[in-house]
Amino acid sequence: METWFERLTALDSLFLELEDRTSHMHVGAVALFEGPPPPYQDLLALIDARLESVPRYRQRVQFVPFKQGRPVWVDESQFDLEYHLRRTALPAPGGEHELKKLSGRLLSQALDRDKPLWEMYLVEGLGSADGPESGGDRFAIVSKTHHCMLDGVAGVDLATVLMDTEPNSVPPVRPEPWAPRTPPSMPELFVSSMKDQLTHPVQLAREALGSGTNARKLLSDVAAGVFGALQRGLAPASALNVPIGPHRRFEMVELGLDEVKQVRATLGGTVNDVVLAIVAGALRSWLLARGEVLGADLRVLVPVSVRSLDARGTFGNQVSAVFCPLPVANPNPVERLHRISREMKVVKESGQAIGAQALSRLGDFAPPTLMAQAARLQAVTRIFNLVVTNVPGPQFPLYLLGKKMIACYPQVPLAAQQAVGIALLSYDGRIGVGLLGDADAAKDLASLASGLRAALDELKACAAAHAELARTPGI
Repeated sequence: METWFERLTALDSLFLELEDRTSHMHVGAVALFEGPPPPYQDLLALIDARLESVPRYRQRVQFVPFKQGRPVWVDESQFDLEYHLRRTALPAPGGEHELKKLSGRLLSQALDRDKPLWEMYLVEGLGSADGPESGGDRFAIVSKTHHCMLDGVAGVDLATVLMDTEPNSVPPVRPEPWAPRTPPSMPELFVSSMKDQLTHPVQLAREALGSGTNARKLLSDVAAGVFGALQRGLAPASALNVPIGPHRRFEMVELGLDEVKQVRATLGGTVNDVVLAIVAGALRSWLLARGEVLGADLRVLVPVSVRSLDARGTFGNQVSAVFCPLPVANPNPVERLHRISREMKVVKESGQAIGAQALSRLGDFAPPTLMAQAARLQAVTRIFNLVVTNVPGPQFPLYLLGKKMIACYPQVPLAAQQAVGIALLSYDGRIGVGLLGDADAAKDLASLASGLRAALDELKACAAAHAELARTPGI
């Protein structure tokens, strides 16, 4: 009987290794929709009809015996859609405060590794943004998917598969019955993994001896990545880097994409530079309010997609990372922006992201035990202070069963010793910001959320003053 499996990439399996009791490696989002919630059975039918386009969502992770190889994907023979798509409701009177509390609790729970690694919650009882007296209604979808399954861009691609670009509420066509493929036996999986471990390093060494080969380029890129990592050293000590527990808080902020572009057009840099400057301003005010003495620049890890156009619509992680200093000690917002813009330009020209990507590719040839030790090393080494991920989304409305998505707030997981993570998603002219914090170490996460809005207002005021100065004759 023919069997089927697909091995996880080194980067995908690394996200599994990074996970422990306190660091849950799922990404997620809280999406708000206008109108009353759709019937649960209709949503089940919609997801069921579209799972064919996302086969990974009916697959689970199978580990290799004795950890002698990277895990593999196999079809889930007992797939139960109602386990993954759940229905819940907020206590009266609802509102976004209760939604944030619920989201924090849901994002605190690790995914069951014996099942496909995703969950989605239809949240009713949200009510209107203007209060119950307005007569409007909204509902929410809270989703969580393990990082070993997708990165930010793949998550956006998934959203466009599950939703429509037109307000179409026609029931989906009933899908053909799905039959799981036969997984390999444990002995078969063990033998296959051992064969891979013996074959790949020999192949890499053979190819590296030839000039102009992919292997030689990979090793060159790895050398650049190692050199860059050694140059960076440790990130400074900060209240952002403390032991964390398994419980989370979640905050949501919305920024205007046009406002950010206006600052960029007047003061320079890129949209991402302005976003990082906003984060730097918010962190500055947040840390000062905590009584922290600001000294060395914080170091932020910024994920960078390396997904080609041909790879759009595929899943798994195709992402690298760059590191950027955040000059939180500088009180001048314009100088902070210009410093970040200069540093990011240097990072892009240095090829740092290429080196980091090559390091992850080298994992395809490394023994699994070595990859596991690398994951553990990250947990005790302060390489960066926090993650800020900014994912470009569609600039047009999306609809779920005819209901328009009005906002989406993404979530990035917290690694060990990381008390706060910041994720941004641009969608239909707005930027949804999701802040995830440790429940104890970031009790004042709401203050950081309001600081983001204040930091953007500060930059807008500087941009307006700069534009007015430019219009003044003789200046």
